[in-house]
Amino acid sequence: MFNIERWQEIFEAIAKNKLRTFLTGISVASGIFILVILLGVGKGLQNGIEKQFERDAAGIIEVWSGVTGKEYKGLNPGRQIQFHNSDYNMSVQKFGPKLDKKASTYNFWNGAVAYGKETGNYQYRGAYPDYQFIENATITQGRFINNNDVAHFEKVGVIGEKIRMDLFKDKNPLGEEITIQGIPFKVVGVFSDPAGEREETRIYLPISTTQKVFGGGDKISNLFYTLKKVDNYDEALAQSEKFTEDLKQLLRGKNTIAPDDESALGVHNSVVEAKQFYDLNLYIRLFFWWVGICTIIAGVVGVSNIMLIIVKERTKEIGIRKALGASPVSIIAMILHESIFITTIAGFVGLLMSLLLLEIAGPMIKSEYFLNPQVDFGVAITTLILLVFAGALAGFFPAYRAAKIKPIVALRDE
Repeated sequence: MFNIERWQEIFEAIAKNKLRTFLTGISVASGIFILVILLGVGKGLQNGIEKQFERDAAGIIEVWSGVTGKEYKGLNPGRQIQFHNSDYNMSVQKFGPKLDKKASTYNFWNGAVAYGKETGNYQYRGAYPDYQFIENATITQGRFINNNDVAHFEKVGVIGEKIRMDLFKDKNPLGEEITIQGIPFKVVGVFSDPAGEREETRIYLPISTTQKVFGGGDKISNLFYTLKKVDNYDEALAQSEKFTEDLKQLLRGKNTIAPDDESALGVHNSVVEAKQFYDLNLYIRLFFWWVGICTIIAGVVGVSNIMLIIVKERTKEIGIRKALGASPVSIIAMILHESIFITTIAGFVGLLMSLLLLEIAGPMIKSEYFLNPQVDFGVAITTLILLVFAGALAGFFPAYRAAKIKPIVALRDE
C-alpha cells in the first residue's frame, strides 16, 4: 500500500543530505548511461556489418584469378591465370543441381560513357541474367539483361541510378542510346543497389556482347555462385566450404595449377565471412555488457556504502521503532525503499540521457561500418530490471544489518 509517511521520511532524509544523495545518484546514473551508450555503439556496429552484407545476395561465393606461386608440371611460377567461358560452363555443368544462382562477368573498371552532351567515366561489365540477384540490384525502370540478350549479342545496357541522374537528369532513359567507348547501346533498364552510389555507377551489359564488342574473346573476369538454401547456418557453412574446395580443385585441374597453390585463385565466401563478423560483433557486445555492468556495480557499491552510513546515523531511531514494536521486515522495507528509490530515479535519468544522446548524435555519424546506433525496447527493459535489482541489492545488506540491531543497544548509541 501507498504509505505517505514513508515517502515523507525518504524525502526528509534526502533533503538533509542533498550533496551525498546527488553524488550517489551520479554514480548510478553514469553506470546506466555508459552501459546503454556501449550497447548502442554495439548495435551501430552490427547494423553497419549487416548493411555491408545487404549489398549482395546471401551466401555468395566469388572466384577470381591470380598469379601462380608454385612450379607445377614443368610450368614456372608467376603465370597469370585467365578464366574463360569454358571454366564457367564446366563448373555449372558439374555443380548445377547444388546451385541457386550463377553468373560470370567480364569487367571494365573505367570507360567513357556519353549521352548527348553529357559524359562521364563509369564501370561497365558483361554479365548473365542471374547477376541481378547476386548483386541484389533492384530494377526501378525497365528490365535487367535476359537470356535472349546474351544469346543474340544484343547491344543493350542496364544503368545505375547514379548514372541516370548524371546523364539523363529528369528524362526517362528507357529506349535512349548511350555510347560506351564510342559504341552505341540502348538503355533497357535502371537499377538501384542497397550499397548506394558506389554500386550505382555501373552499367550491366550482356556478357557475350561485351566480350565480342570490346575484344575479350571468351575471357571472363570473375565467377559467382549462390547455393540452394538449407535449414540452418551450420549446415549452410559446411555446404559452402565443401563447394568452395571442390570448385577450387576443379579450376586448378583445368588451369594446371598446383593443388596447394593458394595465390593462383582468389575466393570470397560470404557465408564464412559473415560468421567471422558476427562472432566478432558478439564478442564486442559481450565486452560492452561486461564494462557497463562493472560500472553499474561500482555505483551499487557506492549506494550500499551510503545506506550503511544512513543506518549508522539512524541507529537510535531504529532502536526506538523496534522498542515500539516495529518488525524486522518493516525495518528492512524502510531501508530498501529509500535505496530502490535513489537508484531507480538516478538510473532513469542516466537511461534517458543516454537514449537522448543516441537519438541526437547517432544520425550525425556517417560511416560504412557504423550505422544507426540504438538500443531496442527489450534491452531498455532489461537495463531497468537490472537497475531495480541493483537498488534492492544495494539496500538489502544495510537493511538486514539494521534489522538485526537490538533495541537496547540502539538506544545507547550516541
